[in-house]
Amino acid sequence: MKRLAKKASMIVAIASLSFIFLTGLLTISGARLNTSRSIPLGLYWITKHPIQKGEYVLFCPPQEPIFQKALTRGYINPGFCAGGFGYLMKGVLATQGDIVSINPWGVWVNNRFIEHSVPYPTDEQGRPLPKLTYQQYPLKNSELLLMTDQSKLSFDSRYFGLINRSQVKAVISPVLTWKSIS
Repeated sequence: MKRLAKKASMIVAIASLSFIFLTGLLTISGARLNTSRSIPLGLYWITKHPIQKGEYVLFCPPQEPIFQKALTRGYINPGFCAGGFGYLMKGVLATQGDIVSINPWGVWVNNRFIEHSVPYPTDEQGRPLPKLTYQQYPLKNSELLLMTDQSKLSFDSRYFGLINRSQVKAVISPVLTWKSIS
């Protein structure tokens, strides 16, 4: 019986190490797993695509108080970005020359309303969320509107504002994704 338990332990250890090795290898190769509802759930791959409207990006939040508060409140995860922030994945909904409006009624890009963009006044624990206002603001070359168009609960540009292109670490493309049940 001891021999069987030892053999089972060895198989579990080898399987665990193999899984860790394979996960590391895939990550180094460019695979990224999204578990947030900001973009479709699933597996993404880092690409060489340019940053443009319609792409998904992986970015490090800038070291600003809003992101420190988001980390403390659990809206974003800790990670390897400056400030101890984790990478965020969002869709690029507006770039240079697009006209953006953000107010309590939602977000508009080039006078088109973005579905699921109405900001909440408070989070699920009743804590106040930032209230941003941009009126017909033309984005500069360095500015991006990074948001979801599929989740009402995403922590995105409607709360933290525009992101500088320099914060983007990679453009990512879906490999295997699925819609979440929300």
